[in-house]
Parts: sequence; C-alpha cells; structure tokens
Amino acid sequence: MKIVIPDDYPTVISGTRHLEKLKQLGEVRVYTTKPQSTEEIVRRIKDADIVINLRAYCKFPAEVLKTAEKLKMISVWGTGTDNIDLDAARELGITVTTTPDTATESVAEHALALMLAAARKIPQTNRQVKEGKWIRGLTTQLYGKTVGVIGTGVIGSHFAKLAKGIGMNVIAWTFNPSDEKAENIGFKYVPLEQLLRESDVISIHLRLSDQTEGLIGKNEIAKMKPTAFIVNTARGRILDSEALVEALKEGKIAGGGLDVFKKEPIDPGDPLLDLDNIVLTPHSAGQTPEVVDKGLNMAVDNIAYFLSGRLNE
Repeated sequence: MKIVIPDDYPTVISGTRHLEKLKQLGEVRVYTTKPQSTEEIVRRIKDADIVINLRAYCKFPAEVLKTAEKLKMISVWGTGTDNIDLDAARELGITVTTTPDTATESVAEHALALMLAAARKIPQTNRQVKEGKWIRGLTTQLYGKTVGVIGTGVIGSHFAKLAKGIGMNVIAWTFNPSDEKAENIGFKYVPLEQLLRESDVISIHLRLSDQTEGLIGKNEIAKMKPTAFIVNTARGRILDSEALVEALKEGKIAGGGLDVFKKEPIDPGDPLLDLDNIVLTPHSAGQTPEVVDKGLNMAVDNIAYFLSGRLNE
C-alpha cells in the first residue's frame, strides 16, 4: 500500500510519531517542498493508493484525480474539502475523510483574539509604543456590546461561549438553528439582516459552499453599524474582500480581523495590507501543538480504519 503526502510544507508530520505510525500501514513517501504546479501534484500522487492532504494549497480537481488511477482514499488533515472535487472523487470511488472537531477551541480562541485586537487597536498601539510614541487614544470596550455569530456549528458555538464569558450579548444566524443549543449557551437566533444591523462585532463561522460563497458582500456590509467590526476565521471566499476594503477605507465600518483570504498566501499587492484598521494572521487559527497532534492522529487513524474496513463503524 503506497501512501503519499504531497504537501508537508511547512512541515508538520515529518519527524513525528504520527509519521512512524503511518509507516506501519504501508510504504510512505513525504514531499517537504510546496508543489509549484498542477503537473507536479500529478507526478507526486500518480502511483498513490492513499494520499494525506495537509495543505489547502494542494488542489485535487477532477483532472488531477483522474490521473491517479490507483487512488482509493484522500485523508484530509482539517475539516475543509473545498480544494477537492468531491463529485469527481465520488464518481471515481475515492473515499475522502476529514478530522472534525480537532481545532474547535483553538479557532474560537483565535476569533476572540482577533476581535479583541481589532477593537482595542492592539497592533497599532504596540507599533506606536515601539516607535517611541505615547498616543492614548480611545478604543472599543466589548463588555455589554452585541456580537453576531454567523454559523453555530462547533466552532461558532464555542466562540459564542467565549464571547458571553467576557460579558457580550450574543445573537446568531445559521442555516440549521438549534433551539436547544441557543438555550444551553444563552444566545438568540435572529434573521441575518437583523444580525447585520444590530451587531457591534460579527464573527463568521460557516463552511465554504455554494450557499455561503460571497454570503457577506457589499449589500450586507452596508447594513452594518459604522462602529462595527467583522472577524473571519472560516474561509476567505465567504466574505467579499473588495467590498470589505472599500468599507474599511471609507469608514463604513470600524475595522476587523481576518485569518483567511480569497487567495492564500495573500498577494503582496493586496489592498488589505495597506489598511491600519484590520488585523491579519496567516490562516493560523488552528496552529497549536494540541491541534496538530490531535488532527494528525485522527488523519492517520482514518487511514487505519479505512484499510481495516472499519471506517464507517
């Protein structure tokens, strides 16, 4: 059984116990450089029976999957599968697995951190102090303010708990609301338009899909308060970045924090980089030792279960 990891860059599995565990399941080949083209990905996986997908930049459209004639499984480290043509995988009989709920607490914490950093202007004031400036301007207190959570899956729900923990009022919108969840955590579901109008902070926690791509665009941002902030730790294409840049430049909203982008890594010429009222991190919300260890362990276990025929137990 040939197992290929085409995208261990930056390295996360090389040199770990998870790689040693994987070697017990078959012949393993690990590539520790970023593939520079679709053709290079094809070359790396052409003889693979199983692929471990570590990075979202490694794409598996139909044309790539069709060239890997032996491929039976893709084990994804993470929950996102938007870089894989799932319809093509299904037609070709390729099983795709993910590692759900391994980064819940970490991503929710990161969303909270982005919210606080943006509201309290931490990056700007940190830079000013290091430059020898002592500018004690006003910032935004979040206690008593309203946060609108878009998407109440496991991460959105955990973020709602954290926001309540610092004294915020929580409202939410999602495709499949749960009255039980709302009662247990202590938030209220409202229509999306109401959430946009009433929130002092909006935090996005949805999966990327045909329904969610571009969900928050120019019209939606226009409904927000001029004092509001927006945070996205989900997927870049859910939030219209061009509309966001325009709103931030013109002061239509106060600021925000992003961990995800339409294009990753972010283009050096992206206008977001020129804005002082947005906090940016490099899709690193789930990058903690705890998350990496738990996720890699599950990705390898998924392969073991697949090979044993116990994957659906």
